[in-house]
Amino acid sequence: MSQGWFDEDAGPVVRPYAMTRGRTRVAGGERLDLIALVTALIGGGQELPADATLPGGQGLAPEHAEILYRCRRVSESVAELATGLDLPVGVVRVLISDLLEAGLVRVSHPIPAAQLPDENILREVIDGLRAL
Repeated sequence: MSQGWFDEDAGPVVRPYAMTRGRTRVAGGERLDLIALVTALIGGGQELPADATLPGGQGLAPEHAEILYRCRRVSESVAELATGLDLPVGVVRVLISDLLEAGLVRVSHPIPAAQLPDENILREVIDGLRAL
């Protein structure tokens, strides 16, 4: 029989608040929607800097490193990262905000529907081009 608070099938358990050091909100007021795309600022072939630290002098946690690894070649949305890491979205948002503050990732937001051109205008442009 194993000792601890979990059974052998569960493996070691780390509570989400331990990963975020008790934080529940993103730093800096950055809005991280589920569809916001996260891109690592280190290239696909580059290794993670050994001295990479987060604001406050904290080193990178394994979850931070995994986010960077997953976003090195292809940008992933916040929702995809949460699913791939099997972590709650709130935890992933806090981890991404740490990386954002450290300058290790870039977050791009899709264009809101309110800022997209009206469909009728686009149809008129297409009709006009066809008439040429």
